[in-house]
Amino acid sequence: MRIEPRPLARYPWYLRPFFWNQRRKYGAVLDSALLWARAPRLFLGVALLYGMIDRKSSPIEGPLRSLLTVRVSQINHCSFCVDINSATLIKRGASLEKAAALQNWRDSALFDERERAALDYAEAMTLSDREVDEDLMGRLRRHFGDDAIIELTGLIAFQNMSSKFNNALDVPPQGFCTIPGSPGSGPNTGDAAGKG
Repeated sequence: MRIEPRPLARYPWYLRPFFWNQRRKYGAVLDSALLWARAPRLFLGVALLYGMIDRKSSPIEGPLRSLLTVRVSQINHCSFCVDINSATLIKRGASLEKAAALQNWRDSALFDERERAALDYAEAMTLSDREVDEDLMGRLRRHFGDDAIIELTGLIAFQNMSSKFNNALDVPPQGFCTIPGSPGSGPNTGDAAGKG
């Protein structure tokens, strides 16, 4: 990492429950969280925003949210995010085959039209040489209402911020998931899930 986390005891007491929860959920405190937490108020804002985006009551089902976060992470070369978001994708029911095909989803029959529209939208939002046009928005609207498109847009924008933060600071994968053919993934722990 380009900036080292502080020792846990040096973080404000009100952040320690977040770290305890990560340790319980993932078996370790996330390196990314320790970096965000060097700016405690910023960390709290990011944690609150993520909690709202990845809530169970979201109109976007968990497996699709995870497909999108992994794809954005791949595009942004964030090995930490690919690792932890792939673990979440598998935990939410995607096959290893589908997870492995995600980088080349356009050439795979494993993705339905709804997923394809959302993945195309994620790429158009993420890649600097693309933009969202009316054709793409029309394809998206065949599968999602306006409120769901707002949710998708927020999720994709958040994952771009998160993966760019982690990539810039060279946050390494923590070994949550191995997807065959996926660069940067660590050993598979089987049940980890989370956010990068």
